[in-house]
Amino acid sequence: MAEGIELKVAEALLNDVGRGIARIDSKSRELLNVKSGDYIEIKGKKVSVAMVWPSHQEDEGLNIIRIDGYIRKNVGVSIGEKVFVKKAEPKPATKIVIAPPAEHRIRVSPEFEEYVRKKLEDKALVRGDMLYISIFSTAFPFVVVQTNPSGVVKVTSETNIVVKEEPISEEILKSEVRYEDIGGLKNEIQKIREMVELPLRHPELFERLGIEPPKGVLLYGPPGCGKTLLARAVATESEANFISVKGPELLSKYVGESEKALREVFRKAKLAAPCIIFIDEIDGIAAIRGGGDETLVNERMVDTLLTEMDGLQTLKNVIVIAATNRPDVLDPALLRQGRFDRIIELPIPDLKARIEIFKVHTKRMPLAKDVSLEELAKQTEGYTGAEIEGICREAGLNAIRNNRSVVKLEDFEEGMKKIKKLVSKNLENEIKEFVEHPETMYR
Repeated sequence: MAEGIELKVAEALLNDVGRGIARIDSKSRELLNVKSGDYIEIKGKKVSVAMVWPSHQEDEGLNIIRIDGYIRKNVGVSIGEKVFVKKAEPKPATKIVIAPPAEHRIRVSPEFEEYVRKKLEDKALVRGDMLYISIFSTAFPFVVVQTNPSGVVKVTSETNIVVKEEPISEEILKSEVRYEDIGGLKNEIQKIREMVELPLRHPELFERLGIEPPKGVLLYGPPGCGKTLLARAVATESEANFISVKGPELLSKYVGESEKALREVFRKAKLAAPCIIFIDEIDGIAAIRGGGDETLVNERMVDTLLTEMDGLQTLKNVIVIAATNRPDVLDPALLRQGRFDRIIELPIPDLKARIEIFKVHTKRMPLAKDVSLEELAKQTEGYTGAEIEGICREAGLNAIRNNRSVVKLEDFEEGMKKIKKLVSKNLENEIKEFVEHPETMYR
């Protein structure tokens, strides 16, 4: 039995459209050890699942998979592209949450949720799938925003179906980053797991002890050290939805619009709970208050953020992760307990971390024998993770330009010529001062 096989996507038969099935030939079924009625996981740009049906005789030996446009959209591929297929073993779903996409809005009743459950019974799903539920001969789209347990699940008669009335914004992203995709941040990953995964996956532990779960985590460090990547990974691993905004994007020249935009982010997060709000460049909206009339917008934004995080309406199953490379300019009120409960530094990677980062970004890259990742790590002292990723990408592109099937040392050397380290000593020193003496930064 093969762990998985590669097949070419072909158009579905007309009678198969909307049935959630994939037709593959007998050889493919034998390699995957599946029979009609089993499920397969299909991976393109995204991952989805379908029920196996046999192909027609004329498709035997063509190494194709016939799937309809709905499945192709969920997988993120077009006709003629290749997908990786493997056997799936769905777990019974205890709970599935679906919501209409951004352009739709519906009214929900318990009867409607039971109607949806019956429509979906015996169907296999993964988080992020787009579904179409027929109501009075009209198909309405819904997005699977949460499954319990995670992974491939199957709807049963015992599954609790929750249908959200509010549309899911396109800002709520399905993160595909895992902890294994991050190099050199093991200690930081452990810290953020304690603060984020536990309250999102096991809120009952906090209720039992009568304590409030953490509300926020502040990540700080030079640009390119993995702050955004770490936030997206923790969203994936904690099975939470993810809303990402950049602080300056919320600002508006119209009075009151900036605060309204920030409140809207929190409103969407509460509807999509469990959810992580990631605010990048938070220093753009939460600098120290008291700077005069020109900073009135900033002061109102800080007040709004404080109100949303610990105001009268308690945040439930929503955690805020913020990132900055200027922790010294943040308003001190944000850093007290009950707001950003944990402050985590993401430093410039050391030698061991740089070796891990090179391994992450070259794991699918065919390397020549003259390439030593340890030596490359020694030559890139002071480089951030993003810059090392850039070097690996440039090395691959250089190999393509020279029509080579493997990446040589000279390709990496060419990459290092193009990608220079950008973090200045002044920024390093400012962050170091904040780490060692945070109290002096606000005098």
